[in-house]
Amino acid sequence: MNAIVALCHFCELHGPRTLFCTEVLHAPLPQGAGSGDSSGQGEQAEDEEGGIQMSSRIRSHSPAEGASAEASSPGPKKSDMCEGCRSLAVGHPGYISHDKETSIKYVSHQHPNHPQLFSIVRQACVRSLSCEVFEAEQFGCPQRAQRMNTAFTPFLHQRNGNAARSLTSLTSDDNLWACLHTSFAWLLKACGSRLTEKLLEGAPTEDTLVQMEKLADLEEESESWDNSEAEEEKTLVFSEGTEGQERTKCPTDLSSLSDCGSWQPRKLPVFKSLRHMRQVLGAPSFRMLAWHVLMGNQVIWKSRDVDLVQSAFEVLRTMLPVGCVRIIPYSNQYEEAYRCNFLGLSPQVQIPSHVLSSEFAVIVEVHTVPRSSLYPVGPEDDQSLSKYEFVVTSGSPVSADRVGPTILNKIEAALTNQNLSVDVVDQCLICLKEEWMNKVKVLFKFTKVDSRPKEDTQKLLSILGASEEDNVKLLKFWMTGLSKTYKSHLMSTVRSPTASESRN
Repeated sequence: MNAIVALCHFCELHGPRTLFCTEVLHAPLPQGAGSGDSSGQGEQAEDEEGGIQMSSRIRSHSPAEGASAEASSPGPKKSDMCEGCRSLAVGHPGYISHDKETSIKYVSHQHPNHPQLFSIVRQACVRSLSCEVFEAEQFGCPQRAQRMNTAFTPFLHQRNGNAARSLTSLTSDDNLWACLHTSFAWLLKACGSRLTEKLLEGAPTEDTLVQMEKLADLEEESESWDNSEAEEEKTLVFSEGTEGQERTKCPTDLSSLSDCGSWQPRKLPVFKSLRHMRQVLGAPSFRMLAWHVLMGNQVIWKSRDVDLVQSAFEVLRTMLPVGCVRIIPYSNQYEEAYRCNFLGLSPQVQIPSHVLSSEFAVIVEVHTVPRSSLYPVGPEDDQSLSKYEFVVTSGSPVSADRVGPTILNKIEAALTNQNLSVDVVDQCLICLKEEWMNKVKVLFKFTKVDSRPKEDTQKLLSILGASEEDNVKLLKFWMTGLSKTYKSHLMSTVRSPTASESRN
């Protein structure tokens, strides 16, 4: 995150002034900022706090050097400054902090070294100290910056006669600026760790929109839980003598978190990729499993190894849009298909007979058997899989001569092409999902928004190259993964008067 933290002050003699500022440098240090120490003047202090190596370098300057520095500095001249609006002495090179984790430097001085940054900080200083009511637009900056202001009661000009007093004099702390530098550097580092910048090239994908919506729902749920917890605390404070009240709650259970797809494997993945899984299961079993995944049927894995099940789901979910994934990683009882399309079960769990015979479910049973009875291991197999046998069954097995959805055939072609690395196959999968999600969007608008007749829909499916039965089923299932943002946008566009006029 690129930002500057500045301490400003309204001088009764010279008006708004910048006392001290700390900026983030991702490039080499500017000339004059923390340059080499003179003989006999080394680093005065060097501490490490929060992963940042703090170092302040102070060197002595001759009057000529001070004059030269003053002439090249973008800040005000010495004659325009008094003790109340000066922080560092003339010739002080400032303070520098080195973040070992990110190789970022935090530099503090009275004014920014770059003239453009000096102008921005100066403008913010004047605006923030020249009015008492602050509007959000008042601190907007066209150079991709946002100014945040906090006003303090003026206190620097406590006078003894006509002399203004400095902040170090008022606080009786000679290390004040070094402490402020440490605090400002920590603030910038903390904000940089929490706030990140993302460059989006083009419109966000449906997966991005769905992830943002799920994150917003989780944050809203967390806030509502915090508010309810605060209300409970107030109730307990006012109701003295009330004992035995149960206050332990859980904002979200494991299954709800699993439905959001927010879980992550706890260990290194057992299945490294789709290609690896295809080698382990065998081509026919993998095709049957992948067909059910793409169609939206329930995929059930039964195994004692929880990490293996979660790793399998982490690999299989890459074939689907984020909005189509509903996972219960591991359960001690069967869960209905409307709750999840990926379900992990312990071997002791009894699956209902109607599910075992259903054409809308596929079951992968993981058995522990002697290694000698296993199929030959593939080149990517490791010891963690050498003790297992995988049995894939379904009430509706996929016949070998069945064409299947187009995307499945393309996925298998990419997986069998040994000239393509795993990373390239991953990118191919992303492109294929985006291609078919675009077809889903067209079909959704055509059928759900415009309400076109079935004859026109069939013509559209032929144009999209998705008129086969499996492709139609896939498009209908993937339609459930569209983001609320996209759906609401289409609906609001159709209901608007301008849209109605254009359609007429």
